[in-house]
Amino acid sequence: MNSSKPRHPRAASIPRAALIAITVLSCPAWASVVEPVGARHGMVASASPIASQIGAAVLEQGGNAADAAVAVALALAVAWPTAGNLGGGGFLLWHGADGKSEVIDYRERAPAAATRDMYLDGEGKPIPGASTVGHRAAGVPGTPAGLALTLERHGRMRGGLKALAQPAIRLARAGLIVDQHLAHSLRDAEALLARFPETVRVFFKGGHPPGVGDRLVQPDLARTLERFAARGAAGFYEGPVADAIVADMKEHGGLITAEDLRGYRAVARPPLRGSYRGHEIVTVGPPSSGGVVLLEALNILERSPLGDLPFHSADEVHLLVEAMRRAFADRGALLGDADFVRVPVRGLVAKDYAAARAATIDPRRATPSAAIGAGAPAPDDPPQTTHFTIVDADGNVVSNTYTLNGGYGCGAVARGTGVLLNNEMDDFAVRPGAPNLYGLIQGEANAIAPRKRPLSSMTPAVVLKDGKLLLAVGSPGGPTITTTVLQVIVNVIDHGMNLREAIDAPRLHHQYLPDLIFVERFGLSAETRAALEARGHVFAPPAGPFPPYIGDAEGIAIDPASGARLGVSDRRLGGAAVGY
Repeated sequence: MNSSKPRHPRAASIPRAALIAITVLSCPAWASVVEPVGARHGMVASASPIASQIGAAVLEQGGNAADAAVAVALALAVAWPTAGNLGGGGFLLWHGADGKSEVIDYRERAPAAATRDMYLDGEGKPIPGASTVGHRAAGVPGTPAGLALTLERHGRMRGGLKALAQPAIRLARAGLIVDQHLAHSLRDAEALLARFPETVRVFFKGGHPPGVGDRLVQPDLARTLERFAARGAAGFYEGPVADAIVADMKEHGGLITAEDLRGYRAVARPPLRGSYRGHEIVTVGPPSSGGVVLLEALNILERSPLGDLPFHSADEVHLLVEAMRRAFADRGALLGDADFVRVPVRGLVAKDYAAARAATIDPRRATPSAAIGAGAPAPDDPPQTTHFTIVDADGNVVSNTYTLNGGYGCGAVARGTGVLLNNEMDDFAVRPGAPNLYGLIQGEANAIAPRKRPLSSMTPAVVLKDGKLLLAVGSPGGPTITTTVLQVIVNVIDHGMNLREAIDAPRLHHQYLPDLIFVERFGLSAETRAALEARGHVFAPPAGPFPPYIGDAEGIAIDPASGARLGVSDRRLGGAAVGY
């Protein structure tokens, strides 16, 4: 339990009336303001206005950031089913008011029956859809274990998980009114979801996705949440929920067994730390690649006067792309689950290594990705996605990213549970050197192995100045997660933007291979684009592996003068920041 003293006399249980009222509030009018949302005591920023309101109510009733994180995560499982989940996994970064930080790693694991070449045909080629669609694409879920471990180590709310789960349970049972974002999301995923009768039963109305204004009721998920609330992790990994998942796996050729579920454990790990222009960056290490790629790219950029260059000028974009290109080249070749392979984390985030990588950048010409490859860092010593950010009254911070991988995961709901299953097995290198769902090329370090955790791009991050919280941020978006967080940090530190401006600013992305710059619509002027093409850069066509927007950042900054919490939810997906 967290030892910091709450400002409230005691951490209280959440009143029943307050929990019920939370679920019927609509998006507040300040969602259209140009400044961050300010609040004196606590702040929650997430992709769902309902989930943010639930989290803010927990903070107001005396809960801390860990308590609110659990309530928000469970609410997102109901209200944001494309990525909010019980059947997926992720990483929670905790930064305490006492200055101590840790990562709760609840990334999914490969089932014990998984094999290195399980998604390849007789000629050794990846089978289309085998690692992304249906039950065989699912890894062992980690979210319930991660939330339970978070409460065990940091929670303080009286009533614990049982109280914190009630808003999500009520929302699932009473139903939520489908808004424009959810309606569009379900319609876009209709072809995938329609392949699974149980998913159709849960999410469709009259054989088709619900429309704006329809009510989505999820009674099976409500019962699953009740079992989790009553017994903690055991309520998911053992008993009726686990039995239902295993039976569904057997019926549809999936690999997850009762032993896989019982054997899953979330892990508390030390965070990854770096620096950028006098600021400390706290983030996550393997099995997420996000923190390593972020710190390596920042270290490369630190060697150039980025702040002296106009925002999204040809010179600035050139440097951003070349830093991204080199960091992603190292990701593909060298990163994997450090519990299974040696990963040179310290070497990759070292300043001298960044200097060597930066020296290979030609300021006037793009470096073809085929000419780069991975670098040679010093070895270490032995050893669709959504994000939310929370800061409580005491200054504790949670930056949490969790996912089903693709939108709605593998498309299948485990019968009788209401739980959408992930397709995280595609985050392994199905065949080293072959692209995954997001076009990422990955190496032998991320090959499939039993009980191994696949490499992730999740990048929850905290930025400190002189030991004090400046901002916390994260994003969904596959490999664009890391470049989204990178650009928000650069926008604040180098370009002097406030957090609202930094998150709203147009984004771009480069991931080494394919050797293309992905850019949001209207993200660059025609003149800048032409100047970059003259240097040898190639832009992706409008259609590609990513939507027309890049990322969906959720962040909170601290006003250094007043200490006020300044929350920002990205406009790209209609979330909300809510404080008290």
